[in-house]
This record gives sequence, structure tokens and C-alpha cells, in this order.
Amino acid sequence: MSLSAVLLAAATPSPSPSPSETAVTVPSLQDAQESATNAASWVEQNWSTWLAIGLRVLLILVIATVLRMTVRRAITKLIDRMNRTVESVDGTALGGLLVNAERRHQRSQAIGSVLRSVASFVILGTAALMVLATFEINLAPLLASAGVAGVAIGFGARNLVTDFLSGVFMILEDQYGVGDQIDAGVASGEVIEVGLRVTKLRGDNGEIWYVRNGEVKRIGNLSQGWATAGVDVTVKASENLDRVKATLDSVTEKMTKEEPWNELLWGPIEVLGLDSVLIDSMVVRLSAKTMPGKSVTVERELRWRVKRAFDEANIRIVGGATADPVDDAADPTEAVAAPSVYSNSESPQVANTSPIASQRPTGR
Repeated sequence: MSLSAVLLAAATPSPSPSPSETAVTVPSLQDAQESATNAASWVEQNWSTWLAIGLRVLLILVIATVLRMTVRRAITKLIDRMNRTVESVDGTALGGLLVNAERRHQRSQAIGSVLRSVASFVILGTAALMVLATFEINLAPLLASAGVAGVAIGFGARNLVTDFLSGVFMILEDQYGVGDQIDAGVASGEVIEVGLRVTKLRGDNGEIWYVRNGEVKRIGNLSQGWATAGVDVTVKASENLDRVKATLDSVTEKMTKEEPWNELLWGPIEVLGLDSVLIDSMVVRLSAKTMPGKSVTVERELRWRVKRAFDEANIRIVGGATADPVDDAADPTEAVAAPSVYSNSESPQVANTSPIASQRPTGR
């Protein structure tokens, strides 16, 4: 078609539609029958497939739900059994010293929460993948993308993963708990909060330390098992050892029987004997096993009692570095220099330094 023909067609007004042409065409009965027949045939051909897919999805969801409930209930029963074991240990003689019921309860609840979360994630994630596979969705690109994303996240957040895994194993192994006095290397103090990523400590001066679990390479727990209280008593070397030992024995025996020290002490306070002997002093060492975290309290009370007993027995306690013996008073004239020979005008040295007098020639 030429350009002139196009312009002519554009200039020519188009005829307006007639009212009969704008009317909606109503399908006939035959068309409706054909549409219904086609739909029925499509449903007849595909209903078995859709029914099979629906039943398969329903079966997957039912199995996942039942399995999740069963696993969570098993974990809960396991945690309850752990708590009952703790209660039975608390009833023994050493239960109060070795086991903190509240701490064990918190630990078991944390372990149960982590296990239930992991089990739910694994079961529901597997069910979701199976449902997508039922709808014939290709999972290869999805799994590949998830793998690449996991590698990227693993490299980018490796410290976070390390902290999390360290926290999980720390809780499972019960390395420390709330209220324990620990030495974590990078910081030390009382544990006030335990998390999967960060442990919160309160230092000796009241400061709060946030320690990442992945940074902890060693843990020294000062609140588990028992502690040792040790006191060194330094007396003069001239003291009678039998009298010193008898005085210490009476102090330790009396303290062991009194309250509340009989509850804080695990056994009798022992006088171990001479720890060291110097020229003018000797050191007698006392030792005792105490409840965790009570060694400092026992040491302070024991020093207090030993000092009072020694004062009553007229036994002198010495301490610190040995003082140097005091020498005789020095001659004050030692610092004064000897008089010079030149101060005497009649000395030969002065005569030798005097100028030679000039002599006049004598005439004949």
C-alpha cells in the first residue's frame, strides 16, 4: 500500500457502529453445552492426577506433623528425666555441694529448646521439599542456590557459626552456668548470663564482660566440686613448735565444730607442718577443703582466730621481708676529707711551690 492510500484512508471518516453491532453476543445453548462437555472431559482426564497429588501432599503433611509431635514429646520426656535425676542427686549428702538444682533446670530447658528447634527445622524443611517435588517442581536450581548461599554465609559469618557451635557444646557439656566463678582467659568473674553466642560475666570490680563463646580457648571453673583454703602462719624461729602446733590444733578443732563453718568445711582443717624455715622465722601451713567459692571466707576467719589465739598464748607472729641487722653508728668524721698538706705553710710541699726569689749580682 502506497503512502497516499494510507493518508486517504486516515482522512476518510470511519462509519459509526450501529446499535445492533454494539450489542453483546449471547452464547447459544449449543455453545454452553460444548463448554460444559470440554470442562467435564478435562476434569475426567485429570481428576485422578490431582487427587493423587493432593493425597500425597496431605500424607506428607500428616506424617511430618505426627513425626514432629513425637520427636518433641520424646525430647520433653528426656528433659524431664534429667530433672528427676537432678532431684534424686539433691537428696544425697553431697547433692547440695555438687549440684545446683536451679542451674541444672535452666541448662536442661536450654538443651530441650535447642533440640526441639533443630528437630522442627529438619522435619518441616524436609516436608516442604517433598511437597515441592510432588508438584513436579525442579529442585536442582533451588538446592544449588541454597548451597551457594550457605557457602557464602559460612565464609561471611564464620565467627558467628563458631560462637553458636561453641555455645551449644558448652551447654551440652555443662562447662559452667549462671552463678559460677570462672576464669575464661580473656576475662574472669561471676557468670550472670549464658547464651549460645555470648557469655556475660561480672568482674571483681563490678564491670560486665561480654565474652564470645568462640573466643574462649580454656575455662577454669572455680565453683565446681570443692575449693581449697590455705593459710600460712609465720612465727619466729625461736618459738616452741610443739606449743605452736597445739595452739593451731585447738583453733582448727573449735572452728570445725562451730556453725556455720561446719557446713562450709568439707573436712577437718589440717596443720600440714613447716612449709619453710628461714634464719629468723618459720612458716606453718594450714589447709582445708571447703565448699566451692567459700575458700576466701574460710581463710579470713581462720586468720582471725589464729591471731587471737597466738596473742593469748604470747606467740609472736612475724611477716614481711626480714629486716637487715642495724650496724653500729658510723663515725661522723668519716665523711670529712683529710686536711690537705698545703694547708700548713711550713710543710715541705708548700716550700717547694713557693716562687724562687731573684738574686742581684754582687760587684767586685
